[in-house]
Amino acid sequence: MRNITAWVDSPRDIQLNGPGIERRFHVHERGKIVTSNEVIETVVADTYENGLHLQTQKDLYPGKDMDLVIGRIHAPVHIRFLVHTEWFDENYAVSDEVFGAVFSLQETTFRVWSPVALTMTLELDGQFYSMERMYRGIWERTISGDCHGMTYAYHVNISGTTARVVDPYAKALTANSRDGVVTDLPRTDPKGFRSGNRPSVNLLQDSIIYELHVRDATIHPDSGVKHKGKYLGLTERGTTTPNGFPTGLDYIKQLGVTHVQFLPVNDFGRVDDFAPDDQYNWGYDPLFFQAPEGSYATKPADPFNRITELKTLVQRFHENDLQVILDVVYNHVFVMEESPFEQLVPGYYFRYDEQGKPSNGTGVGNDIASERAMVRKFIVDTIRYWLKEYRVDGFRFDLMGIMDIETMRAIEKEAMEEPVPIMLLGEGWNLPTGLPFDEKATNHRAGEMPGIRFFNDMFRDTLKGSTFDLNEQGYANGKGKWIERMYQMTAGSSMPDEVLPPHTADVTQTVNYVECHDNHTLWDRLMISNPNVTDQNRQAIHQLATAITIFSQGVPFLHAGQEFFRSKNGDGNSYISPDEVNQLDWQQAECYQEEIAYMKEVISLKKSRPAFRQLSNPALRERMRVLQTKHPVFGYILMEYQEEIVVFYNPGDEEEEVHLPSMGQWRVLSSPYRKAVLTEPSMLGLKLTVKPYECLVLCKKRQS
Repeated sequence: MRNITAWVDSPRDIQLNGPGIERRFHVHERGKIVTSNEVIETVVADTYENGLHLQTQKDLYPGKDMDLVIGRIHAPVHIRFLVHTEWFDENYAVSDEVFGAVFSLQETTFRVWSPVALTMTLELDGQFYSMERMYRGIWERTISGDCHGMTYAYHVNISGTTARVVDPYAKALTANSRDGVVTDLPRTDPKGFRSGNRPSVNLLQDSIIYELHVRDATIHPDSGVKHKGKYLGLTERGTTTPNGFPTGLDYIKQLGVTHVQFLPVNDFGRVDDFAPDDQYNWGYDPLFFQAPEGSYATKPADPFNRITELKTLVQRFHENDLQVILDVVYNHVFVMEESPFEQLVPGYYFRYDEQGKPSNGTGVGNDIASERAMVRKFIVDTIRYWLKEYRVDGFRFDLMGIMDIETMRAIEKEAMEEPVPIMLLGEGWNLPTGLPFDEKATNHRAGEMPGIRFFNDMFRDTLKGSTFDLNEQGYANGKGKWIERMYQMTAGSSMPDEVLPPHTADVTQTVNYVECHDNHTLWDRLMISNPNVTDQNRQAIHQLATAITIFSQGVPFLHAGQEFFRSKNGDGNSYISPDEVNQLDWQQAECYQEEIAYMKEVISLKKSRPAFRQLSNPALRERMRVLQTKHPVFGYILMEYQEEIVVFYNPGDEEEEVHLPSMGQWRVLSSPYRKAVLTEPSMLGLKLTVKPYECLVLCKKRQS
């Protein structure tokens, strides 16, 4: 009989599937598992329509070349769902080993984990060296001498098939990820990298995040940048448009944001390192998680160039008092079957559904099983590596709801070891992955992850309408629709007993946004949802939505170019669209200097007034009150020890009269239409007119 395979699904469980397996091979048929040095007796436990189910009297350990013999049947035994069991982690997980090419000047130790491998061979600069199986499925080989710059890969034999695998722990890669490269990391440091200071906000609640794609930032023909679309392009100072308008790093610095969040900069698929202009990618097709992307480097053939240039980018941002957040994708890989994870330990690193098929909550065909011990170790090791080696200041977790709570807690713990506060934020959506709900790192479980912040889609959809219904309007673009939600949204979306269930457990956990790289830009969305308004009014609605985002309690998040009405020509999913769609248009920015100046004013005000940055729910309840206003205006007062701040939002196209809460000299702190002035002292109930689409912020000193 041919084409029959026996699968090990638990330590003492074998499934025998294939043509010719009939019911006559059942209970009283005895069999043996034959290995090179032992015989393990088995008994038949059950039969079923298309095969035989066997149970062994002893545990079946992987890493042995086994055949099942039952009468005339000889079937190879392959490890299958055994890798999903707790038994597998209990017997093979390792917590304290360092994996990868562990370098010293005297020798390099190559260490890789694959309990299911029959043999493992190291390929180093074209030479081959057998590796020794150590404890708990670790394979190891030490090579004497200085191996810096040598290429390497592993040849792993699993179930009689050999695959060439690039080390998932590789710190450097040749172009297009063909080989790992042994790296003496200190040699990749730019001058002064280790001695420079990392900037720090006093409290993470004081942060303002600006999301940016490395290529988008400088690729525009009028960016004035020499190294367009590269890491180095964002290190250049003094860059301007032909008319002298600042671009790149100088522009970002003067906005006043505290953190720049980069779309993924680890190695990803689809883009040829040598021809990056031929294909664009946001970076959510991860290949290798500890090596930088080569298409952003000026010399992709040099495996160390990309490391040095990315470090230089981080260094330059730190010198300009800007912190760096990396967007990381630990929820899936580009192509599961080609991933080194799948090639080294088939089935272990990914989740499967009840039918034995790969779980697909991510929508890209695979979900990484973060809850398994060695997957969690890899993720935490990788976080530690970026923190220590690149000195980054935070991480944004793509589709974080796919990940498990225990892994996120381990990441929190790792972040707390750093000398500066580390920003951790993610998409806490509840997605249909093969993980129990109460284990998912969703916003519904935020109280179990106090150091994690969550993107607030409830805030986003309240302001502009549901992302999944492009014609729906919200408060800012729907003349006050959902006004009943506005207290909850502006107060951090964490209060119980409100219109909607709280989004997070505390005001410090919400990340407010109305636009990001995903879906339509706000401008393009308004073109769809508000087609009959003038461009001038559409710009006013846009500014109002952005101002509400910034002034609301929690951490505000801006998409690069949002401050000058960024458009992607109506493209709602530009992840592989060309530069013409995705680039920051510096000519457009130049046309909206007045509007950009207003956003700088709003950002500055947010940073200067603690009232906008409350640190707990009890403090917020004590200091924030909603004011009585006529629809569609929403107003509230923030009370600090020395001053009172009043905020009015008018999403309507007509002026509206409002009443100030107390008499005194009220000063305009911010408005797109009026300068800072003092009002005349008046009686309680002073009337004031709020202009169409105005965000009006006033303050006065508190009376003792």
